[in-house]
Amino acid sequence: MRYLTGGESHGPCLTGIIEGLPAGFELKSDDLDRHLERRQRGYGRGARMAIEKDRVEILSGLRFNRTIGSPLTLQIRNRDWENWQTLMAPEGSEPPGSVQLSRPRPGHADLAGGLKYNYDDLRLVLERSSARETAIRVAVSSVGRLLLEKFGVRIYSHVVSIGPVESAAGSSEVPGLAAQIESSALRCADGGAEEKMILEIEKARDQGDTLGGVLELVVTGLPPGLGSHVHWDRRLDGRLAGAVMSIQGIKGVEIGSGFAAAAARGSALHDPITIEEGSGISRPSNRAGGLEGGITNGQPLVFRAAMKPIPTLAKPLPSVDWKTGEKVSGATERSDVCAVPSAAVVAEAVAAWELAVAFREKFAGDYLEEVEAAYRFYTEQVERRLKPNH
Repeated sequence: MRYLTGGESHGPCLTGIIEGLPAGFELKSDDLDRHLERRQRGYGRGARMAIEKDRVEILSGLRFNRTIGSPLTLQIRNRDWENWQTLMAPEGSEPPGSVQLSRPRPGHADLAGGLKYNYDDLRLVLERSSARETAIRVAVSSVGRLLLEKFGVRIYSHVVSIGPVESAAGSSEVPGLAAQIESSALRCADGGAEEKMILEIEKARDQGDTLGGVLELVVTGLPPGLGSHVHWDRRLDGRLAGAVMSIQGIKGVEIGSGFAAAAARGSALHDPITIEEGSGISRPSNRAGGLEGGITNGQPLVFRAAMKPIPTLAKPLPSVDWKTGEKVSGATERSDVCAVPSAAVVAEAVAAWELAVAFREKFAGDYLEEVEAAYRFYTEQVERRLKPNH
């Protein structure tokens, strides 16, 4: 499976085209809208979230709520387009006297993108580099998520930290706390920590500043055998890391014990393989985070991502005017104070897509029943191999 997206932050719409879905897969736009709404939540979000109420329109590849094997086209209209039609018109000429963005914001793509594409107006960078683009990625990737859920895969996320405040909740607790996390303003499983996080966000807002943090994903129900060790670009850990690192603001990813593994001895780190009469082969720990050799091993997939503070500041850092060379402050745009909870939902989505692609590689088929048959055959083989005494 593969997809492409198009659209600018303040353009008419965002569009995604998916290729490779099996025919006969049931799909409703409401199922995608639910995840778009989750993306827009979170204490510390900016004014743009009050404007947009994202909804998906399915334009092709679906008939009577079932995929037909042809490309699936999704569209999300930007409600804010009404306020930008003159400045962001796809056709015609730039209006006389329009103000161009010439003050690159430190930490954004503005300066590097302006150099790469030889732009005078840095808005041409801002419009596509904006995290608004993640709305269509959430919609597209949620299609892959729904496919995984049909086979018992479940994806959870929670916020581990915001600024200096850390949650005490562990990854093993997350599935059981899913309802609490969904009702939390910060996707935090630790109510005491959440109160302190909110205070940190309020303090940053009052000071014209922003905050980052760490999010964690837990995926259950994955069969062993997704991904492969045979070539570098088929290793699932690398593919997942690349997908999550592609989210705006993400600066680090770790799987399982992650960076802490570097300080441990191998004898204390690696997960033993045990066998018990009646239950077969099992693993008493999951420090590998569900991946070994780039392949899922049947345990829950656990990985974390670090998000930097958002670079658009109410009290901007020093910059230079792109046209005159004058010392100025970086440009300001509507922005969030903290978007870590939203980034967790986006991370769920992009991870779901990468896992769905790996799932389809393992369980091929042009229609859903063909995929289901391949899945049943393989999982029966795995069950027999994990119980060698039976």
